[in-house]
Amino acid sequence: MGERRRAVEGVVTVVSEATTAVSEATTAVSEAATAVSEAATAVSEAATAVSEATTMSAFWRDRPTLVTGASGLVGGWLVRSLLAAGAEVVCLVRDWVPQSELVRARLIERTKVVRGDVRDQSLLERVLGEYEIDTVFHLAAQTIVGIANRNPVATFESNIQGTWALLEACRRSPLVKQIVVASSDKAYGDQPRLPYDERTPLAGRHPYDVSKACADLIARCYATTYSLPATITRCGNFYGGGDLNWNRIVPGTIRSVLRGQRPVIRSDGRYVRDYFYVEDGAAAYMLLAERLAADRSLAGEAFNFSVEQPVTVMELARRILHLMGSNLEPEVRNEAANEIRDQYLSAAKARARLGWRPQYDLDEGLRRTIAWYREFLGDAR
Repeated sequence: MGERRRAVEGVVTVVSEATTAVSEATTAVSEAATAVSEAATAVSEAATAVSEATTMSAFWRDRPTLVTGASGLVGGWLVRSLLAAGAEVVCLVRDWVPQSELVRARLIERTKVVRGDVRDQSLLERVLGEYEIDTVFHLAAQTIVGIANRNPVATFESNIQGTWALLEACRRSPLVKQIVVASSDKAYGDQPRLPYDERTPLAGRHPYDVSKACADLIARCYATTYSLPATITRCGNFYGGGDLNWNRIVPGTIRSVLRGQRPVIRSDGRYVRDYFYVEDGAAAYMLLAERLAADRSLAGEAFNFSVEQPVTVMELARRILHLMGSNLEPEVRNEAANEIRDQYLSAAKARARLGWRPQYDLDEGLRRTIAWYREFLGDAR
């Protein structure tokens, strides 16, 4: 009986081990199948990205494109992206800024340049006609909140009159097929419900906010009344290499750290904002123009673009300090006036309607920005 029991127990053990082996093999097969599925998904996504890039490159190749405000922060990076895609770029430039990305990176040498003011409608009509412009990006604006507070009329003239002059010139130019007008999250004003989506009413109260809300509404007016193919972007606070306004938190903090000085925060540090990397902004503008070319029903529509990572000004400054390996302590001056307390965006509509997604999160965008300023300011660390 003892030997039979041991034999039975041996068989049971063998069966148990075989069952375990089969179970482990099944798990391995399942994991392998999952890995294959994930790899196939990755390949599919990569193929889609390549296809989209190829399509965009074909779309922009030799396309006559006007960029107003080309010497500004976003304008310079947009010109770079358009040139890389093969577009024929015409730049409207008012002031000569040697340190701008447009000039410093010698992008301007690969474009056609028109010197003039965006408020000059006759000049704009000549440019659109002589260069047979197909696509327009309207970025020219006075973008500094503090300057708007001190000089509201000049801001209104640039941001509002400049917009209607451009759109009226486009209305009289039959070759123009796509227009992207850069508005701002500031056009929404101060709202109780966050994040702002495109259904949020435009309710700016201070000079800069009002100027962008007016420009936004004028663009929609021309699209609705005159069937002008114009769309509107509303983005958060742009940052990136090439921003030479040192009063802004990102370039100002980076320069202070490189000089061994405490970075300055004009507000109390608790204001909440969206920060949007400039290369993502350029890509978003181009994608919107391409989508408009394929679907004219987008005319008159506005789209928020955001990485949807709102942070306080203090949190942003501390991220920069951390990424730069600095233990400097920010100097909080609490001087900000006529600024919205908390403001950030939902980009759900752009994701759903345009298939848009950002390429850079906040930390990666800051790393790229820090590297740009290290080179620009001569610090190779």
